[in-house]
Amino acid sequence: MTNRRRFLAISAAAIALPGMLRANSMYTWQGMALGAQATLRLSHPDAKAISIRVADEISRLEDIFSLYRKDSALSRLNRTANLQDPPFELLECLSLAGAVHSASGGRFDPTVQPLWASYAEASSEGALPDDRALSKARALTGWDGVTLDSSGITMRPGMALTLNGIAQGYIADRVADMLSAEGLTNILINTGEFRALGTHPDGSAWPVKLAAGGEVPLATRALATSAPLGTTFDADARIGHILDPRTGLPAEVNWQEISVSADSAAVADALSTAACLFATRSEIGDCLFQFHSAKLEAALAA
Repeated sequence: MTNRRRFLAISAAAIALPGMLRANSMYTWQGMALGAQATLRLSHPDAKAISIRVADEISRLEDIFSLYRKDSALSRLNRTANLQDPPFELLECLSLAGAVHSASGGRFDPTVQPLWASYAEASSEGALPDDRALSKARALTGWDGVTLDSSGITMRPGMALTLNGIAQGYIADRVADMLSAEGLTNILINTGEFRALGTHPDGSAWPVKLAAGGEVPLATRALATSAPLGTTFDADARIGHILDPRTGLPAEVNWQEISVSADSAAVADALSTAACLFATRSEIGDCLFQFHSAKLEAALAA
């Protein structure tokens, strides 16, 4: 299985106050976050301490959302189909996912994890899942099988969730809020999805380059890009990772990549994923119209 490379990069500077300029030398922290190499570049008198707090917060959020940490809240929910007293962040992210599910006519659906696992397992053996495996996985999908409130989250036995189409954006939003509360501005966060607070330090918008070409100026806004073939299940890189929950099949490759901007990186992340399952720009536009801040920035046809 081939994957699009992910990384984390954060740049931010303190609000300029009298007497702070000399103290605001750039501090760089490097380490691992979200399963990838991470770089934080902060200009602030307490940059080192803030960087440590940011890294700790990202790790705390991974303890909620990661499918690769066996004791994460999401992993525990997937094992038992029941999670009592769930973290607020998990409830909030799932509520956003539900809103995008509704707006997209069911195209965005976190319950596709059994389907994804079926494709990943077959891919490890150089094959694709057979009809029996797909039928079994499809029987375990469906957002209507999930119930959530502040007291608990329940699913039908055997169901499992993935938040890979929204959690990276959600984490970008949380980190942005955290840095803003620390007194930083001119923030650009890249978790694979972008979140900008303020502008570039020179006062212009952050220039975010798209992989397929072109550039989106970003200021106090988020941007997410999805590509049906960004991760693939076959050696020829033709079977993409964005699965249609309505059919159990990979998205038809109508688009090379789609970029959506919004006030929230989580919303942009989920909408760009859902958009890959629409056939026309008009259909994408109808979906995005239901979110007042969402805008289709680029849709490159295949």
